[in-house]
Amino acid sequence: MTMPSRFPEPYGQGGGANLADILERVLDKGVVIAGDIRINLLDIELLTVKLRLVIASVDKAKEMGIDWWETDPALSSRARQNELARENAELRERLARLEELEPGGTAREPRRTSREPRRAPEEAP
Repeated sequence: MTMPSRFPEPYGQGGGANLADILERVLDKGVVIAGDIRINLLDIELLTVKLRLVIASVDKAKEMGIDWWETDPALSSRARQNELARENAELRERLARLEELEPGGTAREPRRTSREPRRAPEEAP
């Protein structure tokens, strides 16, 4: 006498799609899950949470016009380099404006940091 197994039979061949097939199909087609959560008290809206979840492959996301990860410095080294180059250009522009000549034709005295000793003024000839 044999006892029936308590565990369900695993999916066999032809018995259903395996996880890899399902994942491939989802990433190829894309899935959008959307939902809103609203919390009201006596007809006064206290909180609204809008959830939008898109699951897709990178290629499919780009087809849909979603490419935010390419411009996020935390996720893209190219975006990080672009941000550093932009910041560098802004700092150079600020420095150039600070070093411009004064109306009298003389260059401005550079700002002294608190650690630099004060220089004696040069005597005129």
